[in-house]
Amino acid sequence: MNPTLLIELLTEELPPKSLAKLAVAFRDGLQKSLAEAGYIAADNEGQWFATPRRLVARFENCHDTQPDRVIEKKGPAVSSGVDAAGKPTKALEGFMRSTGVEFAQLEKLSDGKTDYFVARQQKAGERIDAHLAGFVEAALKKLPVAKLMRWGAGEAQFVRPVHGLILLHGARVVPGRVMGLESRNVTLGHRFMSSGLITIADADQYFDTLENQGKVIVCFTRRRAMIREQLDAAATKRGLQWLQDDALVDEVTALVEHPTVYEAEFEEEFLAVPPECLILTMKANQKYFPLMDNAGGKHELTNKFLVVSNMQVADPVHIVTGNARVVRPRLSDAKFFFETDKKTPLSKRVEKLERVVYHNKLGTQGQRVQRLVVLAGKIAGHLGADKAAAERAALLAKADLVSDMVGEFPELQGIMGRYYALSDGESAVVADAIEAHYHPRFNGDSLPQGNVACAVALAERLDALTGFFGIGQIPTGDKDPFGLRRAALGVLRMLMETPLPLDIEHLLDEAAAGFAPGLLTVPVADRRTASADFLRERLRHLLREQGHEQNLVDAVLALEPTRIDLVPAKLAAVKAFALLPEAEALAAANKRIVNLLKKAEGKTGDIDVMLLQELAEKALFSRLNSTSPEVESRLAAGDYEGALKALAGLRRDVDAFFDGVMVMADEPLTRANRLALLAKLSNLMNQVADISRL
Repeated sequence: MNPTLLIELLTEELPPKSLAKLAVAFRDGLQKSLAEAGYIAADNEGQWFATPRRLVARFENCHDTQPDRVIEKKGPAVSSGVDAAGKPTKALEGFMRSTGVEFAQLEKLSDGKTDYFVARQQKAGERIDAHLAGFVEAALKKLPVAKLMRWGAGEAQFVRPVHGLILLHGARVVPGRVMGLESRNVTLGHRFMSSGLITIADADQYFDTLENQGKVIVCFTRRRAMIREQLDAAATKRGLQWLQDDALVDEVTALVEHPTVYEAEFEEEFLAVPPECLILTMKANQKYFPLMDNAGGKHELTNKFLVVSNMQVADPVHIVTGNARVVRPRLSDAKFFFETDKKTPLSKRVEKLERVVYHNKLGTQGQRVQRLVVLAGKIAGHLGADKAAAERAALLAKADLVSDMVGEFPELQGIMGRYYALSDGESAVVADAIEAHYHPRFNGDSLPQGNVACAVALAERLDALTGFFGIGQIPTGDKDPFGLRRAALGVLRMLMETPLPLDIEHLLDEAAAGFAPGLLTVPVADRRTASADFLRERLRHLLREQGHEQNLVDAVLALEPTRIDLVPAKLAAVKAFALLPEAEALAAANKRIVNLLKKAEGKTGDIDVMLLQELAEKALFSRLNSTSPEVESRLAAGDYEGALKALAGLRRDVDAFFDGVMVMADEPLTRANRLALLAKLSNLMNQVADISRL
């Protein structure tokens, strides 16, 4: 085994939310360079580590000297490299000088289009000293950093000032200079608990030395596990549970080098404030973990919370009281906002929305609210829900945007609207719909419960989709500034999972009717096509994410269904049909029918019984007439699987027809009649899905 290579970059505190990403990218960049140069094996992925003040990469079994290798350099094309006499041109002479080879040593290769000269040089392997600093510089330049800073009098730039560099191969310091710093085997430990400057004797001793002398847990994963274990232990000791939040755990892991969890508390009087406000204040501003009381089925916030400190002390009283003192003003602000906001009813805040711009081409939030009121009322009517409640909820849904609490904490929009509505004496149905109309907020989030809430939530998203598609603001690539993909998925999930018996095209038309004339500048046909295609593609991705097979999804969506609530049942039916022994033959026949009908350009009339000549076509006609009522009856009842099974019984007659009947007969009337028969068969077979897609 060769020695271990260790690289450490010592910095000021790095951005916590991107720390792990930076460390992984740093390791990946070094791994690529080291492997390509032959210092490590291609499958040696290495390891990444990170603390608030350092990025670390480690590679076991790293060669000190790379193996000898042949360097191949591509030169000019043969046609331009030699003249008519076969002598080198100026271009080729320059290439030979740069590579140090003679004309006789050049080889000729072809890339399939052009013949060109190639110079091959045997190059002796170089020590890692010649390249390591360059590899580190290259890896740092490729890190996903939005903004760089410069410090001191030097020209170096990085996301934070850099104060130290370790390049250690086993026990040997690899000489090199990165960002104006010479490599050493010395680093710093914990800001307060370290014994001072720390010398790393060997790369394999780095972690133990830093932990023992510097009180630094370098491994990000280990620190995260330590934090979770301590949070669990502290909460269990109190008979409580800490509020799980993986993103916050990761962020706190990136803020401490030696984590220790302590318990603190705030005054119980603050519990009169909605718990969402207190929780957001503690988590977002202070990085605290609230403690919940779940005993007896409760899920109540307590006045106790857990602090992940970067200090381990025998008596934490100053840490505990200090954190309690720091959070108190934050909670006081939340209490003040809540009590002040309740003095103004939501209904009085609605008029302020006229002064809030929604979009410069789509008017104000006040104008939008008026559209939502009308649309939510229509949708509620379709669902047989309380139309007045839906309209009232839509009217008040955006009013909390102009409250002090939501102004301070935008994440609480809707949540605070519910609390304020209840305080104003609004019904629980209206209050719940105000909060729920923002759901689902993200992938996997809960859906609105109840038809009133669904009506308002659908209206909010349909208005956004119609409005932005109507002014040409369609998402492209990875750009979706108005969250239209999220809005579309919300609509589709509500229609499909609730489920709601609504026609999506009809809903979009009703949403468009609410906009003032001339406001939507995209032609109606173009807008309808673009929005329908957009929703269909989102539905395709959603169904694939749910585990449905691509061909089944394609078969169902090929018919461009507008009743999204029926799609799951159709998918299940097609899946069951595909397992039948008749499925493959009928799918193939259906594909053949589609191709034949294309030749007729869709011009097929009624079937004339008198023109049926062959026994096979008469039998198929008879079987269609006897099967159609059952199929139509099952389709009307939503029994799609039964309908497809009934169609499976047509296989023998369909096979016999294609075996014994010439569809494209020379006689025009006979040909047209047979195409009409196939058109009827196609229409009957493809009401659930396009069977040919199977």
